[in-house]
Amino acid sequence: MKTYSAKPSEVEKKWLLIDAEDVVLGRLASLIAMRLRGKHKAMYTPHIDCGDNVIVINAEKVRLTGKKAKFDVFYWHTGFPGGIKSRTKGQILESKYPGRVLESAVRRMMPKDGSLARSQMTCLRIFAGSKHDHEAQKPEVLDISAMNPKNKRQ
Repeated sequence: MKTYSAKPSEVEKKWLLIDAEDVVLGRLASLIAMRLRGKHKAMYTPHIDCGDNVIVINAEKVRLTGKKAKFDVFYWHTGFPGGIKSRTKGQILESKYPGRVLESAVRRMMPKDGSLARSQMTCLRIFAGSKHDHEAQKPEVLDISAMNPKNKRQ
């Protein structure tokens, strides 16, 4: 018996719409990363992009459990002496680009080997509000909160 290996021409990409309102960040990010990679499909091949296109709306209303909003900090350096900067996840969710918290969580769950993960991350579109620009693609709604009661927190 031979092992099946998918070809890029055989891959069918779907469009999925996920509402992130009151969904726990880590659980949402892991499900999005699985869908982007295509691991939910029977034809999954690690070196081929066989994942789906994912649209996330209401990214500003994602839930953080515990004290992560206050104590989980992102650091970066400006390149100048003494130029270390920091922001908490709560500050980023309240700022101009709240989708960056979800985007960084998904990026960190993708493989670290290079160009395949970068091309799979281009299939992720995150919107802070409830409107999105992809009605023409007719995305299927994926209800993350109904999959497991722990996914949604009040």
